[in-house]
Amino acid sequence: MCVYLAENHQNKGYFLLEPTKMSAASIKILHTADWHLGKRLEKFSRFDEQRAVLAEICAIADAQQVDVVIVAGDIFDQYNPPNEAIDLFYKTVKKLSNDGNRLVLCIAGNHDSPERISAPEPLARTAGVCLLGLPDSYIPPFVLESGLALLRSEEGFLEFKLPKHNTPLRIIATPYANELRLKKFLNFNDDILLRAHLQTFWQNLADKYCDDKGVNLLVSHLFVIDEKDTNPPAEDDDKPILIAGNAQAIFTQNFPSEMQYVALGHMHRCYALSDNMPMVMYSGSPLQYSLSEAGQQKYVLVLQLTANEPPQIEKIPLSEGLPLVKKTFKQVDECVQWLNENPNCYVEIELVCAHYISAEETKQIFEAHDKIVRIIPHITAGAQATETSISAKLEQLDINEIFKEYFKSKTGKEADDTFLALFNEIRNMSEDL
Repeated sequence: MCVYLAENHQNKGYFLLEPTKMSAASIKILHTADWHLGKRLEKFSRFDEQRAVLAEICAIADAQQVDVVIVAGDIFDQYNPPNEAIDLFYKTVKKLSNDGNRLVLCIAGNHDSPERISAPEPLARTAGVCLLGLPDSYIPPFVLESGLALLRSEEGFLEFKLPKHNTPLRIIATPYANELRLKKFLNFNDDILLRAHLQTFWQNLADKYCDDKGVNLLVSHLFVIDEKDTNPPAEDDDKPILIAGNAQAIFTQNFPSEMQYVALGHMHRCYALSDNMPMVMYSGSPLQYSLSEAGQQKYVLVLQLTANEPPQIEKIPLSEGLPLVKKTFKQVDECVQWLNENPNCYVEIELVCAHYISAEETKQIFEAHDKIVRIIPHITAGAQATETSISAKLEQLDINEIFKEYFKSKTGKEADDTFLALFNEIRNMSEDL
């Protein structure tokens, strides 16, 4: 039996809701974001993991029989993603659309090229995929043989008729744009905070289209906080967008009250920002993409929405992708043993030692595991004092003696005349330059 989660207004959490209490007329929506296709972790490609987790999301959409899939920005990791990432995106949204029987709506995030996202839209819509690159993107009304139809639209707004549903789905969609583009789109040049102009824009669309006879959503890729929250969440590993301090952060209070749910992208952790309508949530990324996300469980969100009712939400954990782990060790042998016992993860190692790690110890660590992201040596105070003493000693030696000391510390051997001659030849060449 599936366990569902809904709002708990008392403790800002979730309470269990039996599936039998869910309305058969509800529209079912899968919310995901921040795929970051093409992203690497230092030298490591994540492409195979991305392909696996997107296949998992497709399987969840089918198993849950969702009517709509929303991808709330940062589809790609960079403006010019590799061809394999572009190919994976097209194949995935085509599969998600189920031959036009399921609406797929994707918006651009701050990592995406809006032009790249929008370019294939006329073709994509014939398969039930709507792609919005800029806040002023416009998709003309259409009807597919599946029964999926875009009934009304204007810049920033779409109203859909879904197959098997009579309740209209209204979506206010604001893809990411920098402040200059948003000012042009919203037609203002004053110093009033951007969030005030966005609030007015969203409210005008809500007043025009979003009554209580339909399901009303807002989809965007922004940094959003609760205005009353004195300790907003960190920005994961991403750079802040539309924010200087918190001056340009968007507040949950800026969203129209007519919205039942606000589907956000940008933050990589899955969490809710509000405890009443509209329910404002980040779905988070499908993989742990940076070491700041080590230990985070990743999810997709599946919503059940009925007109004029609070959303009912199921957080479905994702299992594909390797975890990111941070580990601290005091002994190299202990580190090597753990690495041998835990091969299926990416790992950052901190070594707290009384001595500097030798080349042989470093080699031993890297040979024990093929997914070490970095090694961070943390030298204790005693070792630092010893190093200071060594530095004072080295200052009394000439350059050849310093080279011989360095060579011995790295190789454990004495530098013979051949190495000294080569060293001085290189020195003379650099001086000539």
